[in-house]
Amino acid sequence: MKQYDVVGVRFKQAGKIYYFDPDSWELEVGDGVIVETARGLEYGDVVVSKKQVEESELVLPLKKVVRKATTNDKETMKENKEKAEEAFKICSEKIESHNLDMKLIDVEYTFDSSKIIFYFTADGRIDFRELVKDLAAVFRTRIELRQIGVRDEAKMLGGLGCCGRPLCCNTFLGEFDPVSIKMAKEQNLSLNPNKISGICGRLMCCLRYENEHYKEANKELPNIGRRVKTNVGKGKIVEVNPLKSNVKIELDDSKTWVDFPATEVEIIEE
Repeated sequence: MKQYDVVGVRFKQAGKIYYFDPDSWELEVGDGVIVETARGLEYGDVVVSKKQVEESELVLPLKKVVRKATTNDKETMKENKEKAEEAFKICSEKIESHNLDMKLIDVEYTFDSSKIIFYFTADGRIDFRELVKDLAAVFRTRIELRQIGVRDEAKMLGGLGCCGRPLCCNTFLGEFDPVSIKMAKEQNLSLNPNKISGICGRLMCCLRYENEHYKEANKELPNIGRRVKTNVGKGKIVEVNPLKSNVKIELDDSKTWVDFPATEVEIIEE
């Protein structure tokens, strides 16, 4: 299969990585670059140095890096961030004046300032046509209002998780992978929503990190409720520990709970 030379570029902290043709540019991780995107010219940072990637992993045609970012480009980005802060204040005032039930999360200027994107959350659909007209009259450029979900809100705003560390989605997760309640069950976690939900109110992304290990480990362990025989008597499995490959057994004679390696118990049929 054909392979292409690419560099990985990220436009936001912990954003998705996009591949571009480096063309003749010598690029290293950390270099700023100007690239052509669907939104026009954009500034990004190289996070994956030049490598070869198979055609099946790419969206073709592959766009080329226009140039290495210059000092002026970096100054433009700084100015755009300052303008975005001012636009946030103005938009917040306009939302309040229109009495719209929406929460403004972030504002972003495209690199060439041809468009301003306002990110917001809301419980349902919002009729923001009049708001757009007001914003267009103030900024005299293209306006886009984009509704996002609570996970995207947490990713943009950041914060601390229950572990005390900065949110994974805000620091290194490029994309959200599906997380299900089944993963919490696989790991024998409490199903209390307050204990397995992140600050976004959705299931914590980290439930997925060790899930494959738990799935494989659980295949080797007997199910809770199975009758077993041990060197100290018969009993019933009341708990399993996939990480230690242990089972906890309630002994018939003493009704005490005892830990055993899974390899030292024998399943019995009664």
